[in-house]
Amino acid sequence: MNDYRELRINAVPCSETVTDILAQFLGEIGFESFVADETGLTAYVKEELFDPIRIDGVLASFPVEGISFSVSDEFVAGRDWNEEWEKNYFQPIVVDDLCVIHSSFHKDYPECVYDIVIDPKMAFGTGHHQTTSLIIGQLLKMDLTGVSMIDMGTGTGILAILGAMRGAAPVTAVEIDEMAFENAVENVAINGHSEIDVRLGDVSQLAGVSAADVFVANINRNVITADLASYSAALKPGGTMLLSGFYMEDIPVVMAEASKHGLEECGHTERDRWTCLKLKKS
Repeated sequence: MNDYRELRINAVPCSETVTDILAQFLGEIGFESFVADETGLTAYVKEELFDPIRIDGVLASFPVEGISFSVSDEFVAGRDWNEEWEKNYFQPIVVDDLCVIHSSFHKDYPECVYDIVIDPKMAFGTGHHQTTSLIIGQLLKMDLTGVSMIDMGTGTGILAILGAMRGAAPVTAVEIDEMAFENAVENVAINGHSEIDVRLGDVSQLAGVSAADVFVANINRNVITADLASYSAALKPGGTMLLSGFYMEDIPVVMAEASKHGLEECGHTERDRWTCLKLKKS
């Protein structure tokens, strides 16, 4: 079944912070793609997962006070979602003049050292979000040759693919959403890196995976803090962990939990209040 529900949420007052938080919370209840603008957010979810009660719950518990919302929705019949993304939403992105991310449909894009092809099929993770590009920026600075890597919450597989392109091996990618998992499998094949071990499931999938030299997770603060013990156990002593999916002001909350598991901050980067936190395991 390829039918979707388009949800429109107008927010007053509206800001990038408001639409980012909405996208994060809606993502946790099954929404797969988001288009923000000056007045609100348009989000898409599979028709069978559309649940007005859960949407009402997201808005009722919105953590920013003084915001009023108006909501509408529309049924969207199945179509070629790759074509929709290519036409309307997904444009090539370049990170640090070294890595270009584009779809197989794009014909006009810059040449870069690392060329990643992503056909997102409505799954979140085209590289446009600040958190993805922040981690990409960090990975581009690291020597990954022969380094083992785990990408937790891989989405469309961008970070795992870049790691493999830069010489990381073995690379394990874990994704809890079935559609995103299937898309990641397709994307690693498209990019010629089918050796990447893509696993469907939650943090329990790390059991049996050898501890890695590099561990990345681009999810959200609540999931990260809940699973940091498992993340740390999956990282070698002296290894590097890159965490994103949360704001600068969330760093103390993340570090309060990380420090319990032998993880020390060794820097962070920031873009539009989003951050990528770099940790070392003692």
